Amino acid sequence: MNMIVCVKQVIDPEAPPASFKIDPSTNKVVSPPGVSPVIDPYGEFAVEAALRVKDAQGGKVTAISMGINLLRDVVKKPLSMGADELILLEDEAFTEGDSWSTAYALAMAIKKVGEYDLIFCGREASDWNAGQVGSGIAEILGLPSVTLVKKIDVTDGEIKVERLMTDGYEVIKVSLPALVTVSNELGELRYPTIKGIMAAKKKEPVIWKPIDIGVDPSQIGAAGRRTKMLKLFQPVSEGECELIEGETPEEAAGNLAMKLREAKIL
Repeated sequence: MNMIVCVKQVIDPEAPPASFKIDPSTNKVVSPPGVSPVIDPYGEFAVEAALRVKDAQGGKVTAISMGINLLRDVVKKPLSMGADELILLEDEAFTEGDSWSTAYALAMAIKKVGEYDLIFCGREASDWNAGQVGSGIAEILGLPSVTLVKKIDVTDGEIKVERLMTDGYEVIKVSLPALVTVSNELGELRYPTIKGIMAAKKKEPVIWKPIDIGVDPSQIGAAGRRTKMLKLFQPVSEGECELIEGETPEEAAGNLAMKLREAKIL
């Protein structure tokens, strides 16, 4: 089994909400001071899913990440978990893309890898939560895809997956090659071992530029966007509190009931 996992370096989503700021002039998030980036948590579940298949079936797991200023200690985490190879699409041209231009760049990189049976993505990324890139990669490559997967079994050239629904899950069989997006309901993640961390430190990632994957810079990153962001802002939550009084508890309860009726809650 040849497997590819798409992962992403993001601002730590566990950082205090107050530390996040937005520059309204550029519609960009200002990186919080003192907050280190991490591998997107949903992407970690995709790595775990691929490694479980590797444990059961054998094979090779290749992780792909894209961006600039990628911290090696961060993006090497799939290697320390047990992945075999790391490819970085690291160039200014890859940055500030939308779901389409991101999916296109990753799809072209996967094409260059050549041999693959299964592609794994997280159900969404914790920074934008769009949940579109995985399905976009499958569409560009002409592959069947299943989203929101919580369990995967591989047998005889096909996969049987459990796909989450609002009231349970459905079981789907898909022929290979295919793409799945993995949800956090997959279960507990494995911890990188000391041996895995040391091996990852010694292993250098493969670096690809746009020319290496055969794409024109005008088709990727900010230049290749097909959507335009009009406004990025932090919502303001405001609330009002009114104390309902009365001479007795019964009178207070009656006044509360009248207020609720006026508000058409009762």
